[in-house]
Amino acid sequence: MRRAWGSITGMALAVSALTGPTAAADIEAGHATFLRYCASCHGEAGDGRGPIRPVLIVKPKNLTELARQNGGVFPLKRVIARIDGRNPLISHGSEMPVYGDFFREGGRAELRAQDGGRIVTSGAVADLVAWLRTIQHD
Repeated sequence: MRRAWGSITGMALAVSALTGPTAAADIEAGHATFLRYCASCHGEAGDGRGPIRPVLIVKPKNLTELARQNGGVFPLKRVIARIDGRNPLISHGSEMPVYGDFFREGGRAELRAQDGGRIVTSGAVADLVAWLRTIQHD
């Protein structure tokens, strides 16, 4: 039953992402995911100052400046590819996440990129990206 619900949820996310603003529930889910899986390295605020930062060879990125470092545009394709493993980061050991298949859960989501193209990912990644967009500095 969970799988069917995840597919329905993922389809709803896909429609939402393509047609209008992200729902507050998606952002909240993304924040919860971030706190559980990402904050130990990237910090609770996403500023790259997580509690394990001092022991890491490659320091975590300040995720609040992704848009600023990309000419004011949130780099959606690059962020999704990094999170879902299409563009792995060596400091994560292999693909990120190192949390197994978690970021492949939540059904299928389809997001619209800046160039109008569509990016297919999981609902969990779509939620996480929705929250990351809210923490960008101007």
